[in-house]
Amino acid sequence: MTGVRVGLDIGATKILGVVVAGDGTVLAQAREQTVAGPDGVLASAGAVLERLAEAVDGPLPPDVGVGVPGIVDRRRGAVKHAVNLGLGGDWFPLADQIGARAGALRHFGANTARSHFGANTARSHFGAGPARVTLENDLNAATWGAHVLSGADDLAYVSLGTGLAAGFVLDGVLRRGAHGAAGEIGHVPVDPAGELCSCGQKGCLELVASGSAASAAWPSRDVPPAQALFAAAAAGDPTAVAARDRFVDGVADAIRMLGLTVDPRTIILGGGVANLGAPLLDAVAGALRAQAATSPFLSSLDLASRLTLVPRGVPVGALGAAMIGDAG
Repeated sequence: MTGVRVGLDIGATKILGVVVAGDGTVLAQAREQTVAGPDGVLASAGAVLERLAEAVDGPLPPDVGVGVPGIVDRRRGAVKHAVNLGLGGDWFPLADQIGARAGALRHFGANTARSHFGANTARSHFGAGPARVTLENDLNAATWGAHVLSGADDLAYVSLGTGLAAGFVLDGVLRRGAHGAAGEIGHVPVDPAGELCSCGQKGCLELVASGSAASAAWPSRDVPPAQALFAAAAAGDPTAVAARDRFVDGVADAIRMLGLTVDPRTIILGGGVANLGAPLLDAVAGALRAQAATSPFLSSLDLASRLTLVPRGVPVGALGAAMIGDAG
């Protein structure tokens, strides 16, 4: 399985795993619900690895990339402050722990490892050595996945998920930042009189332009709130129209900020809200054109023409995690 790799995208609600070829082609996928806490996260990740081994009907490849929220020390393979995963303020050696579970699957595959050693023994018998695990922040992993998918070497990836953040590949290089805080645009204050943000500041952009903002503006139990909001606005509900326009203007503000600071050639919208597809893309592009209508300078930047979407259903985070070793 030369060049084949494994990627895990670990989130608060689910863990998505992929096996990919060297060119980024997805060969197999598996998904499990995330159980919070150190033992739960490891058990969930181990279940995904076992399902991937079953899907490829043989041993897993030696290279495993993992995208995880929180502060990541790539050299140590450790994460902290992944609070949504139940991993608190102390460094947790996630790479070694996942490597221990991938080791047996690397040598024997899921069925043989379980039948010869039992699930628990198989996961720990060989240690981390047989699997080379690379740990990365989940946004950076998704950004690299967007780079692999698009082929663009100068891009900003805007993640519209529970929160709002951006990742960058500039001149083919993943930009992480000196303190790992590059692209935390969701925590740029835009309204001094606004609500208190979870980061401790007031009026952050994330409170206007994120999945959480859409949920607060238009709560929904049956479908994702952003989808419900856009549907109600399309049906002519005046309250929904106002809420949608405020949301879209916030996303356009985020993109304008990126255009005026980083000036990326390509801007890719991803995250759960991006599953809206064309309605989101068209609305944000329209808001950008409206903002530029009275500014020849903004008009000359033509930000709307740089926008694109992650293809629906593509596991960009897991794909990026699998390929993150190429990012350096």
